Amino acid sequence: MKVLLDACVLFPTVLREILQGAGEAGLFEPIWSDRILGEWTHSSAKLGAGVQAVAEGEAALFRAAFPRGRVQPQPGIEARLVLPDEGDLHVLASAIAGHADAIVTFNARDFPGHVLAAEGIARRDPDGFLWELYSHQPQKMGEVVERVRAKAEALSGNPVLLKPLLKRVRLFRLAKAMMA
Repeated sequence: MKVLLDACVLFPTVLREILQGAGEAGLFEPIWSDRILGEWTHSSAKLGAGVQAVAEGEAALFRAAFPRGRVQPQPGIEARLVLPDEGDLHVLASAIAGHADAIVTFNARDFPGHVLAAEGIARRDPDGFLWELYSHQPQKMGEVVERVRAKAEALSGNPVLLKPLLKRVRLFRLAKAMMA
């Protein structure tokens, strides 16, 4: 299953690392465009000096992890599309060009289901998408999430509990499923 990752799900580090880990585990094939990665790294600059440089390094690692996931813009696709926010046309155009099955985004309002369905693409919120992956592959997803939790703990130098970590990045269903 090919899934386009919107910039809004790449910006929270924990969420991005869980999505990236699931992709590396072969649970889905992430696709992206240079413009989407640019939006992510540019947005990180709001967090302070030097953060954008770190994000650009992380984006380079993301590119290296999924070199076949890069979608090239195709002239004409964007021109025929209509979305509530014209700034998101490139996201849908990338999903179409990359033959995505879904777009993972928090931005439901700007990606109406009927518009995406006409293109054969589903809109998935990150929590539902990751919960579904966990439901089908609990061991693999559990290992992915545990690696992310352990990394957060190592970086902070303090214990990091799984449930609050997942809830902080709005993964409520996944947290509930993993704590059951």
